[in-house]
Amino acid sequence: MSTCPFHPFSTEYLADPYPTFAAVREESPAFYSDELDMWVVTRYRDAAMVMSDTELFSALNSQDPLLPFCPEAGEVLAQGFGYTPVMTNLDPPEHARIRRHNMTAFSTRRVAGLEPVIREITTSLLDDMLSEERFDWVAGVAYPLPINVIFELVGFPSEDADMVKGWGGDRLTIMFGHPDESEQLRVAKNMASLWQYCSEHVQRRKVDRADDFTSALLDIRDADHDAITETEITSVVMGLGIAGHETTTNLLANAMRLLLEHVDQWTEICADPSLIANTVEEALRFDSSVNAWRRLARTDVGLGEGVVIPEGAKVLVLLGSGNRDTAEFDDPDRFDIHRERARRHLSFGKGIHYCLGAPLARLEARVAFEEVTRRAPDLRLADQQLDYPPIISFRGPRQLWLTRNQENAP
Repeated sequence: MSTCPFHPFSTEYLADPYPTFAAVREESPAFYSDELDMWVVTRYRDAAMVMSDTELFSALNSQDPLLPFCPEAGEVLAQGFGYTPVMTNLDPPEHARIRRHNMTAFSTRRVAGLEPVIREITTSLLDDMLSEERFDWVAGVAYPLPINVIFELVGFPSEDADMVKGWGGDRLTIMFGHPDESEQLRVAKNMASLWQYCSEHVQRRKVDRADDFTSALLDIRDADHDAITETEITSVVMGLGIAGHETTTNLLANAMRLLLEHVDQWTEICADPSLIANTVEEALRFDSSVNAWRRLARTDVGLGEGVVIPEGAKVLVLLGSGNRDTAEFDDPDRFDIHRERARRHLSFGKGIHYCLGAPLARLEARVAFEEVTRRAPDLRLADQQLDYPPIISFRGPRQLWLTRNQENAP
């Protein structure tokens, strides 16, 4: 069985997975990882196929925990966690039913209507953050902006943001990390609390509707009870409460780091905000917020060069590696905000599971960088050692310390 050196929880990999991506991509289109018990797909073309071909690959394992739950954690979840697969971990034909209704509720009008809210939240956060001499971009903007926006979208009270964020972060650890048994039990209790919170929110909205995503889904159910169940609505709301902000937090953090590591390009977008939209795409390509995702092989699948992924195999798709594939992108290890094909990245997935929240993430990032470049073109990176969570799919620094370069201030 073909193997490659691949240690996704090592300090070196978490700090910078791209040298590993380059090495494994050069050696093979796919290989078996003993450490993960998964087949790892390395190249753009194959990654796009695995993510989009629902006849060959199932999405049902995409949010399964990497490790089996210990008995105590399993019992907590069995008693208090009613989540059912929706969207990212659901296959056709049920996936089409759920996505259709979510797209109705998550309409272009609803997303576009959030722009004034996003801009207001951003300017308020910048007022607070920029009053300090040294500040953490993640704590100041990248974390609170997306979670406040997603709360506005689904109708959660804003004062609950830190509590829900904590529960959501824990869930990512158990889904994409290697927690020990005590950590599993703690996370399981928090997941049950998160489910209870979302269930109570849906029940409140049944009798007290508002102009939000939750109410829109309940309106669809009122019109046709076979369209979507209350459990599915609660599951969708819970998923949005996690993925709807975690990935955008990472996008804002990764993009700011990249721009301030390439100050000439930061200076360009400060002078010409029309460059920001493509800058966001290049940041997503160059250092993806979600650099790996999972699938399950429905049958034996050949990926060329004699590599066959066997039926039933768990598959890890290295989206971040595909985004740096020389067969798809010229000079892919160069960060270039003018890159013409940057939007072809895989960071929002591919096919029927393409990220429903992509337009919202792009909108939030555009507005955030429009406002911060206008207000603080003198931003610079502070000296620091970046720290990344020990999980295999989501990537973004826990903190990103910045300063003002007063010598260059206008």
